[in-house]
Amino acid sequence: MVTRRTCMARIASAFGAAALGRASPLFAALRAPEQTARFWHRESSGVIRCELCPHGCSLPEGKTGICRNREHRGGRLVALGYARPCAVHVDPIEKKPLYHMLPGARTFSLGVAGCNLRCKNCQNYTISQRSPLETDNVHLPPDRAVTEAIEQRCTVVAFTYTEPTVWLEYVIDTATAARRAGLKTAFVSSGYINPAPFQELCNVLDAARIDLKSFSDITYGNLNAGKLQPVLDTLLLAKKRGVWLEVINLVIPGWNDSPEQLRALSRWVKKRLGAETPLHFSRFYPMYQLSNIYPTPVATLKKASAIASEEGLSYVYIGNVAGIGGTTRCPSCGKVIVDRSGYTVTDHKVTNGKCGFCGFPIPGLWGD
Repeated sequence: MVTRRTCMARIASAFGAAALGRASPLFAALRAPEQTARFWHRESSGVIRCELCPHGCSLPEGKTGICRNREHRGGRLVALGYARPCAVHVDPIEKKPLYHMLPGARTFSLGVAGCNLRCKNCQNYTISQRSPLETDNVHLPPDRAVTEAIEQRCTVVAFTYTEPTVWLEYVIDTATAARRAGLKTAFVSSGYINPAPFQELCNVLDAARIDLKSFSDITYGNLNAGKLQPVLDTLLLAKKRGVWLEVINLVIPGWNDSPEQLRALSRWVKKRLGAETPLHFSRFYPMYQLSNIYPTPVATLKKASAIASEEGLSYVYIGNVAGIGGTTRCPSCGKVIVDRSGYTVTDHKVTNGKCGFCGFPIPGLWGD
């Protein structure tokens, strides 16, 4: 696997020395011109109102929003992270996780600093809770990112690691370039975005893996500094627009692990998104501001999986636990059609979008 260090060093070298970090003397010369953000308006007071996400930040001159990625400069909103990823990796698609999209596909993964939520359990808090002006970055314009993805033999470009909503302009331009080159695109997100920008994003997306962090507005407020309904709206819009959709729920002891909440979440996914929507229950490990909480018991994850199956979901997975929960079975004949060991696909029996044993249609993006 290509590591972050290897991939970023390769890109930096291609740009002639050290495209890494704003402290580099060459960084100012290498970076793209200031990029005006989209989805905002200027109020009569001169304050800018951002319209990208449900927070609707009101920004005086020189201030950034909650996301730390969009700043009011000289009467316009500037996208600070445009073409400045701080994380560039080649991953398997299973790491996202996306289990019904090109199993085993090499995925060119990009991350830019910043996030519009404040999750107490964030595993990437060292970059999600910082501004692009505070991280080591490479200057990687959209066309160059796609060229690099092709050179790395990737078939998917993924926007991930932090919250790609807050670097939407870079996502849209890179996804557009990727589609022109025949690559697939994936959006790995909390789904905390307003409908208008997400509508535009759907025009260039093939797949989205959305976090449904809980099924409680109170928990969203206390754990993530957000609200539940905007995420549900994003999920429904993705489904309506035909973007391939997979949902993940990180099960955190004492926060969102009650059987009642897990059942309500599973029931909503089945009713509103469909039984064919993959639902991933992922194991929590102590992290960031929740470092004092124990890891999710495997028994809790198995119970969550059983509840989702009882509610009629056909594809339920368990993540972050070695040896269990990663197998895809045909809902009709029950045979294993995609087998995985960690992030490695060990067997694949889906042909032309159908079970290789009984011919039952298996929803997803299989690349046949």
